[in-house]
Amino acid sequence: MQIGEVAARTELSLRSLRHWEEVGLLRPSGRTEGGFRLYTEADVERILVIRRMKPLGFTLEQMSAAMRDIEVLRDLDGDLDGHDDRASAARSRLEALVGDAVERRSTLERQLAMADEFIDQLHQQLA
Repeated sequence: MQIGEVAARTELSLRSLRHWEEVGLLRPSGRTEGGFRLYTEADVERILVIRRMKPLGFTLEQMSAAMRDIEVLRDLDGDLDGHDDRASAARSRLEALVGDAVERRSTLERQLAMADEFIDQLHQQLA
């Protein structure tokens, strides 16, 4: 599928998708003869992982590292002979990322609670 369809399916802008490609976070699986980007369902799944990391405030570098580790585990799935160190290191980094994501989510929950309190206070003032 082309970039416009991917943008619509992922609710991301064309600009974001192109930027992620420019910084090496994402790359389309192919191109048409005319040079248009082509994406697969697996590409869309990767994009959705990145999109889910974005609101948690992860940097492009952190997202890129996470995607590399996810790919290592996917590529080695069922074929761990001689790759235990790579898989173990990737798994360890992703486990740390989970902990970081949980902390970031908690921070967002506290911020939302404060926002709700503020909105309630405004409603009380207007009543």
